[in-house]
Amino acid sequence: MSSHSMPTSARECSPQQAKVWLQGLLGIAWADGEYSPEEQRLIEDLIRSDWPEVEGKDLSPLSPEELAAQLQPELREDFLRTAVMTAIADGVYSKAEDRLLQQFAAALGLELPQLHLLKTTLVDKGSAAPSPGGAPAESGYTDLLAPLRSWLDGIQVRNPQVARFLCRLIPARCPFERDVVLFGRKVMHIPPLCKLNPLYDQVVALRFRALSFLAERGEDISQYIG
Repeated sequence: MSSHSMPTSARECSPQQAKVWLQGLLGIAWADGEYSPEEQRLIEDLIRSDWPEVEGKDLSPLSPEELAAQLQPELREDFLRTAVMTAIADGVYSKAEDRLLQQFAAALGLELPQLHLLKTTLVDKGSAAPSPGGAPAESGYTDLLAPLRSWLDGIQVRNPQVARFLCRLIPARCPFERDVVLFGRKVMHIPPLCKLNPLYDQVVALRFRALSFLAERGEDISQYIG
């Protein structure tokens, strides 16, 4: 796996823009209906820990139209990159997630042919197996996902709140089936599909980027390493 460090010139987004960003990601995280109300509240609590002022207020996911109305143009492509990573972090890319990602791209005014390549990684929940397009490349096989990988590798981590969310959402390691537990409660179940995920390296690289971003700011990242 190659590493791609964040350009030092990347401008951080404001706390308010970060909150909008994360509320957009909530919709992706819950798009496939895998989260119980308790699990949804736990992730909301993770966001509220960085924004105490939202305590007691509705923190529901933003619709694509609401996000487009509030997110600054220069942040939109990186938001969509993190949305893709959120969708595939559990090793399963579902039709519901694909549908919402396409809606986000349209609302944000982004014409990205790379997103269409994601459809080759769709998983049928009944078979729990990726489509043939998402299979590991064999000798002589043209890597059709290369443009998508290259686009995802261009992501910039711009805000500590977003970085913390990604470090919590993406497991530190996922070679086998496991539960992700935060503060003594299960957040999500990871099926034994991570190594079959053709974008696995990109997901791991994003987590490393987020950790590096926090470490460079002098934050203690030991809680995210285990």
